[in-house]
Amino acid sequence: MKLVGKGIAKIDAMPIATGKPVYTEDLAYQDALVVKVLRSPHAFARIKAIDTSKAEKLAGVECVLTYQDVPKVRFTLAGQSYPEPSPYDRLILEDLVRYVGDEVAIVAAIDEKTALKAIKLIKVEYELLEPVLDFEQAIGHSSVIHPEADLHCNFDIGLDKEQNIVSSYKLEAGDVEAELQQCAVVVEGTYYTQAQAHAMMETYRAFSYLDHAGRLVLISSTQIPFHVRRKLARSLQIPASKIRVIKPRIGGGFGGKQTVAVEPFVAAVTLKTGKPALLVYDRKETFTATTSRHAMRLKVRLGADQDGFIQVVDIEGLSDTGAYGEHASTVFSVVGDKTLPLYNKTKAVRFMGNVVYTNKLPAGAFRGYGATQGTFALEATVNKLAAKLQIDPTELRMKNLIKQGETCLTYGGKILGSSALDRCIETGKKMIGWSEKYPRRELDNHKVRAVGMAVTMQGSGIAGIDTASAEIRLNDDGNYTLLIGSTDMGTGSDTILSQMAAETLDTDMEHMIVHAADTDVSPYDPGSYASSTTYVTGMAVVKAAEDLRQQMLTQAARFLEADPQELVFDGTLFQTGDGLRSLTLVKLAELLVLGLGNKQLVGQATYGSPVSPPPFIAGFAEVEVDQETGQVSVLDFVAVADCGTVVNPNLARIQVEGGIVQGIGLALYEDVRYDEKGTLQTNTFMQYKIPTRKDIGTIRVAFEESYEPTGPFGAKSIGEVVVNTPAPAIVNAIYHATGVMLDSLPVTPEKLYRKMQDRPIRQEMEHE
Repeated sequence: MKLVGKGIAKIDAMPIATGKPVYTEDLAYQDALVVKVLRSPHAFARIKAIDTSKAEKLAGVECVLTYQDVPKVRFTLAGQSYPEPSPYDRLILEDLVRYVGDEVAIVAAIDEKTALKAIKLIKVEYELLEPVLDFEQAIGHSSVIHPEADLHCNFDIGLDKEQNIVSSYKLEAGDVEAELQQCAVVVEGTYYTQAQAHAMMETYRAFSYLDHAGRLVLISSTQIPFHVRRKLARSLQIPASKIRVIKPRIGGGFGGKQTVAVEPFVAAVTLKTGKPALLVYDRKETFTATTSRHAMRLKVRLGADQDGFIQVVDIEGLSDTGAYGEHASTVFSVVGDKTLPLYNKTKAVRFMGNVVYTNKLPAGAFRGYGATQGTFALEATVNKLAAKLQIDPTELRMKNLIKQGETCLTYGGKILGSSALDRCIETGKKMIGWSEKYPRRELDNHKVRAVGMAVTMQGSGIAGIDTASAEIRLNDDGNYTLLIGSTDMGTGSDTILSQMAAETLDTDMEHMIVHAADTDVSPYDPGSYASSTTYVTGMAVVKAAEDLRQQMLTQAARFLEADPQELVFDGTLFQTGDGLRSLTLVKLAELLVLGLGNKQLVGQATYGSPVSPPPFIAGFAEVEVDQETGQVSVLDFVAVADCGTVVNPNLARIQVEGGIVQGIGLALYEDVRYDEKGTLQTNTFMQYKIPTRKDIGTIRVAFEESYEPTGPFGAKSIGEVVVNTPAPAIVNAIYHATGVMLDSLPVTPEKLYRKMQDRPIRQEMEHE
């Protein structure tokens, strides 16, 4: 192939590096109203009275909106295809506030100084309610976080709001309890994964105005422009045809911008005043008033025979969705969906549990989307099984992992179409030097080095639900315009989709113009999430390009008075089989828009997949532990990925490296923490530690390609799976170094040091 498989630079790389692209705030009018939000200082309270009179009288204030001034129709902010599985449990503003940071009032003024001054002039009287701050105490708590009668679900997700249960889920095959009784070895563990902040470079922001026809236009830093349009139509009670959403360049999202954060507030101001409005969250607001990863408790039981073949996988979960239920049921289901198939020699598997409301920052979509939490718990337990059986963790996995052409208990007879996970493990072992370094090496300064590993899987799009559309036009000058609705968040998806289109049309990248994410112009796309862009949108692009190619052959044959089947097209020239007649692409494009032409040619396609083929990664960590302090340093991390055909190795490698850094942050540093009253303590980068370049050691990435028959050019996804292995691999390495099995994240020096002091004497002796 000429373009697919090549490490082509991002088409916008140099402009981004030199500061040329415009982002949401750059596009806002200079006279746009500045919007600010008054937030609740209490974790759970009812607004008894609110006095906005002084704020409204302040010079320069255009409007002040409270719950009395906005529609009272419940909706969800989750960016999911309709009918969304997330509960409709929100209003734009409400008289019941459910976490510290929940919205109380919206102020719009001529400048930021005036808006902030007006915020301070609003007087609110609250009736304080007892908050639910511990998610393990939420079920059956005396405080019901969502007592409203109009909370709505589009279908049954196991909601029991009187018990603070958002969703219940159960996936089971075989008799777990009976099979466990037959197992020679049973290991179990209870694991806690913390909430994690997205920490993207560009905070949340949106700008709105009314166009010449009175339509609401919203420019937003979002992953989901078409879903935003639907959310605004419902929440503001206006027709979707009256709304246009434009996505400019985005400075990162990581799933956070799959949840609507700021758009309803600026839109409400513009509809109220008729004036342009801009809302930009500062970093503190981004931490305190958007979403995080779901914190979870996961109890795992594994049963195996004496040879190490895993017979039973049983996982029970409890997930903290915070004050609202965006993505609650789907994130939780993915915990089981992306772990139970990994080891397919089983006789019984089960995943079940509940998602609960608490009076904390809402949780939402985050890279890995539940598979991250599930992978940590499952892989930590598999490593525990390996230790108990005294089997090399890599060998235990090679015995048990699912392979291409096989099925598993939860696949309903479907066959795994592609996998190179076994080769990923073998390659990773060689790269990390596993045979030489496993399990540990003592140094002479109270330090010890050790290696650990984990494997993971994810998906490619949402099978049977999300579809993407693409259009490719042949322009009058012989160039092409690719119209897509997906969102490039810095991942390079515009480049990858251009590579696919250009490959199919036998042209060069410079002849491909990309236009993305304007709901008035772009064909429908659910947005960039669920690892769907390369796989789902990519297939739509390939099919649209094939459609256009066939149309071009038909029209060229008409002008050449030949049979389309006999024409040869090399990307620039149509030629008959005998070579006697030919027509250039540029001439064809010219003829098609003249009086003799039929029409401008447009290739179109919509694609949705009945399957979600999993990418796989084997992750290997080498760590150094200071046994006197508990300090852990990641020296080397090796990730070997199977994402099918690697469309662009450079961009794929960057995706893997970035995900590993986030995974290291989850393992060792990042933790969303609250005080006893429910106030977020980690609301700046001074308190919320993310890994720097000095914290991540060496990261090395390799690929073992498989060929996915349902994917474009054999490709699968890569964006999410990359974050899942660092935490369990690092924790496994720490165990090999210290003999300490850690069950909660992050692994801070203090936590590890205390655990090391509690080691039984026999463990100390075993590791001397």
